[in-house]
Amino acid sequence: MRQADLLQLGLVSITDALAQQWQRQQQLLLRPNGREAVLLMQHSPCYTMGRGSSATHLRRGVQGLSHPLHHVDRGGEVTHHCPGQLVLWPVLNLQHHTPDLHWYLRSLEAVVLTVLAALGLPGERQPDLTGVWCGGRKVAAVGIGCRRWMTRHGLALNVSCSLQGFDAIVPCGLRDHAVGRLLDWRPGLTCAHVEPLLLAAVARQFNLELLPCPAVG
Repeated sequence: MRQADLLQLGLVSITDALAQQWQRQQQLLLRPNGREAVLLMQHSPCYTMGRGSSATHLRRGVQGLSHPLHHVDRGGEVTHHCPGQLVLWPVLNLQHHTPDLHWYLRSLEAVVLTVLAALGLPGERQPDLTGVWCGGRKVAAVGIGCRRWMTRHGLALNVSCSLQGFDAIVPCGLRDHAVGRLLDWRPGLTCAHVEPLLLAAVARQFNLELLPCPAVG
């Protein structure tokens, strides 16, 4: 079991979260045997577009977005972030795990599937797609970046968030897949209920001991 710092950032802007993530990845790049990290947060309302994403997936163009749009260094298409959605970014050295990005993507999906199983919900994968579905609706998006096997970004799980912000985009570029949230199946569910399940699942999946650590800056 490897020790990893746990940064619980609460509700944070995407720019502040990216700065924390950049710092942790830089530390690993300089010291590959150094402490890995797991960042858990909720984002202030925004949209993010991954590498090579298409503006055609903005249904009403940039001017039609009600929240800021950020271009970020991850795979995947456009998505929406807002309070009530848990965002988990593991900053790992995959050489200490399995140096395979396909394995890593599937492992992040497995984290979400473990959380849904703990809630008694039927999580599903879709062939040739990333993310996790429940009842035919996509509840978790997965998008990653990696440099010299040091990971960044991760997953976003819709818990109790408003889904209205997704109307302005084609989420993840999938026109025929509706978006859902866990609250739709578990009335009263909050992020506070799901956070310990998510942290336990990521710790188990990657064989980590998570040690609470304050954010910097």
